[in-house]
Amino acid sequence: MDKIDRRIIKSQNAIQSTFLTMLVEEGFDEITVKKITERADLSRKTFYLHYVDKYDLLDSIVNRQLVELEEICRLKQEKGFVEGTVIWFRYFEEHRDFFAALFASKSTVSFRERLLGFMMEQIDRKIDRSKLSRDPELFLRFLGMAVLGIMESFLLNQLTGSTEQVATEVGELVQQTIALASSTDKS
Repeated sequence: MDKIDRRIIKSQNAIQSTFLTMLVEEGFDEITVKKITERADLSRKTFYLHYVDKYDLLDSIVNRQLVELEEICRLKQEKGFVEGTVIWFRYFEEHRDFFAALFASKSTVSFRERLLGFMMEQIDRKIDRSKLSRDPELFLRFLGMAVLGIMESFLLNQLTGSTEQVATEVGELVQQTIALASSTDKS
């Protein structure tokens, strides 16, 4: 049983590693299962034992990234918005090639939606909905889209400034927006 487990892990690692390299070099839209298997020196049958298609493979890798992000969020739970946002931006910067390749692809809409949902969930954990003077769902989507858009621009090198500068400013803007939306004045 142990040998089988190691072979499965070895095959999955070879497929994922090849896919990630190709993602950065060629972009998601150019990747095919045939190209992955040829480059990883594996049979197509081996690929299909583990994944349905390249989208399933991408989902598997994105799931792993979201688990890592969830762990980071747990670790930064006691931090304020600014310090927590800096930690978050550092994570994305460390994985810049992967995320930039996904943001640059036209075929990764599900990735964006999942990341947006994740960001909205994290923001929701930091706010008191009862104090909002706005529709909570609209407010969370607004902030989530704002952070996602800035993150995308940051990873695609469309913003100047260091990770800390950009993240600090984003954290401050999120904090100010929440404070403004939580004010008792509903005008």
